[in-house]
Formats: sequence, structure tokens, C-alpha cells
Amino acid sequence: MARIQIITIVINILFIAYISRLIIKGKLREEYAIVWCICTMVLILFSFWRKGLDVMSKLFGVFEPPNLVFTGFIFMILIYLLHLSVVSSKAQHSITKLTQELALLKEKMEKADKEKQAL
Repeated sequence: MARIQIITIVINILFIAYISRLIIKGKLREEYAIVWCICTMVLILFSFWRKGLDVMSKLFGVFEPPNLVFTGFIFMILIYLLHLSVVSSKAQHSITKLTQELALLKEKMEKADKEKQAL
């Protein structure tokens, strides 16, 4: 096994341990950690299986294996950005709704205080 393979495997294992630590501390949600873990597992797979990238590039009809890596990661980044946009939109909608409900409750409390003071 080549030195770069060993270094890559060790770094990927440390990265998965760090992801696990972030989940345990509550700083990273599980739904986002899954994406990171899958990407790391793919990197570990190709660290062990040196000819894997050549096989995959021939399977997909890509002439140069590094082009397959870049294309795959660009595609994954676009999908992940779309997912984050959806999550952000839902959060913004929830924040707007909660703000409106809070304003209504505040108005009711102020009316109740005015009625109480009038008595």
C-alpha cells in the first residue's frame, strides 16, 4: 500500500471521528452528517481500490478519471445547495409565521392590560 493511500485513509477516519464528535455535541445535525459521511466513505473506498476510479470512468464513458471526480463533486454540490435552499426557505417561512403570531399575541396582551387598567 502506498504512503498516500495510508495518509488518505487515516485522514478520512479522523474526519469521520470529528463528524461523530460534532453530532454528539449537538453542533451538527444528523441529516447533514449523512452527506459528509457518505462522501468520506467514497474517498475511503477509492483509497483502498486504486483502480476503482479508472473502472468507474470507463463505466460512465469519461476519458479522464479526474474529470469524473470533478463532475461528480460538482453535481453533488449542486444537489446539496438545492437542499440547503429548501431548508432555508422553510426556516424563513417558519420565522415569518412565528413573528406574526408573536405580534398578534403581543397586541392581545396590550389590549388586556388596557382593559385591566380601565377597571
